[in-house]
Amino acid sequence: MPNANVLPLLEQTTVEPCCAPLNERPLSAEDAVRTAAMFKALGDPVRLRLFSAVASHEGGEACVCDISDVGVSQPTVSHHLKKLKEAGLLTSERRGTWVYYRVAPAVLAAMAKMLGQYPA
Repeated sequence: MPNANVLPLLEQTTVEPCCAPLNERPLSAEDAVRTAAMFKALGDPVRLRLFSAVASHEGGEACVCDISDVGVSQPTVSHHLKKLKEAGLLTSERRGTWVYYRVAPAVLAAMAKMLGQYPA
């Protein structure tokens, strides 16, 4: 019998996007730790591709089955998705046998705001 319940996965670590634009004021030590975790997670090309695949997927969410074609094995994809979740960049939800990923609320906007606009 299929499981019709939607079971959210437990978030192991929640890191909220933070910080005023970098050109507005220096980062506090706490903000620097959070921001570095986000950028460290995105510093790997496979993770960056997975993050982009989720962010650009129709409907704003992607099943792991739709984004796993990034040139590495399925266990490696799962490892990278876990790292993105731990950095607070993705959230996930289990539906039956599949896990669906979304960019954590306001992450893209917060990252863009934090980087700010610099004069050319």
